[in-house]
Amino acid sequence: MQNFLCVLCFVCLTVYMTTVLGADENFIFGSSALQALDLVDQRSVTCVSSPSGRKAFQVAGGSGRLYTCFLSCHYCPCPAFAYTVLRRNGGLLCKHLLAVYLCQAMAVTQQDSVSDQQMSALLSGTSAR
Repeated sequence: MQNFLCVLCFVCLTVYMTTVLGADENFIFGSSALQALDLVDQRSVTCVSSPSGRKAFQVAGGSGRLYTCFLSCHYCPCPAFAYTVLRRNGGLLCKHLLAVYLCQAMAVTQQDSVSDQQMSALLSGTSAR
C-alpha cells in the first residue's frame, strides 16, 4: 500500500504542477522521471552496505551498466548527471539518483552486504559488484 501511495503522490504532484501552475511536465524531475520509475519497477536499485556502516547504491542502467550512486554527496557517475546536472545546471537529478530516492521512499530497495575491504574497493572505483 505504501508503494502505491508514494507513486500516487508523485503523479498528483506532477499533475498539479502541470495543470494548476502551468508548469512543463519536466519541471520537477526533468525527462528522467519515467525512466526512473521504470528502474524502480525493474528492481534495479541495490543498497550495498558494509559492517563499518558505509553505504552505496548501485543502479543497473538501461544499457546494463552498473552505476554506483552516493546519496550522502548527491552524486552519480553517469554521463547524464555530469552533463545535465553538473555542467548545464539543467536539473537536480539523473534517472539513477531519482530511482534511488524513490526506492528508498517506497522501501523497495534491494539489499546486499559486503566486507569493508570490498566496500573500499567499490568506493575507490576499482571493483564493480
